[in-house]
Amino acid sequence: MTAIYLMSMIFGLACGQVMSFCFPTEYVMHVERKECAYCLTINTTICAGYCMTRDINGKLFLPKYALSQDVCTYRDFMYKTVEIPGCPYHVNPYFSYPVAVSCKCGKCNTDYSDCIHEAIKTNYCTKPQKSYAVGFSILQ
Repeated sequence: MTAIYLMSMIFGLACGQVMSFCFPTEYVMHVERKECAYCLTINTTICAGYCMTRDINGKLFLPKYALSQDVCTYRDFMYKTVEIPGCPYHVNPYFSYPVAVSCKCGKCNTDYSDCIHEAIKTNYCTKPQKSYAVGFSILQ
């Protein structure tokens, strides 16, 4: 009985790592600049989901880097650039944003990810909105 229980626990842990629920998810982003007349609404993809984590009991005996937990983060991504409409001549109207192609469970890299626990709720427009049209991208 103990061997069956032990094998089912090992199988469950192995499948949990393979079958994580971390994948590209649709996300609506609002972008505006105070000098420009419009707010741009962009449909993109971000990495979101659940990653298997473990809490170690011996926290006092381990270095701090060993205590970090895996998060759902980018495996592959690309940048797209759009033009914010209604900007005066002296203002750069271009805005670049990441698009998740594939995701993974891993350490959060602050070079290209926002690694805070709870984001600030500022994803809204204060100006008239323009939607990002497919094929409107300047650079990919």
